[in-house]
Amino acid sequence: MAPPVTGLSHLSLSVTDRDKSVQWYGDVLGFTPFYVQDDDRWLETICILADGLTVLGLVQHRDAAGPFDHRRAGLDHLSFAVADRAALEDWHARLVDLGVTCSPIADTPFGPVLCFRDPDDVQLELFVLEPADPPR
Repeated sequence: MAPPVTGLSHLSLSVTDRDKSVQWYGDVLGFTPFYVQDDDRWLETICILADGLTVLGLVQHRDAAGPFDHRRAGLDHLSFAVADRAALEDWHARLVDLGVTCSPIADTPFGPVLCFRDPDDVQLELFVLEPADPPR
């Protein structure tokens, strides 16, 4: 039997313009850069949320082959948890104020969700998990 996985450590996204993405993820979602590593292969900035638990890498590959396409194997979308519907409504107002195009809040069988896209057209979600039966 394999040892248990205890959670998600971090996520790294390939982006077309690292500096633009660092600025956007900071302005929109509150990520703060804390480590930069540039070399002949990539430009990378590691960012963190104020909770100290959510880590996001933004990597601009110098030999990038094209823009993001969710239909290719790999990342389809990235979803961030929020506490409740009131927080989701506050986020909707914030995104609108920032000029970020977003969906209306949609109710799903698992809870309400708000969708929007980053500068590379990666779909992002803000999500409130409200399962009928909590996962085990």
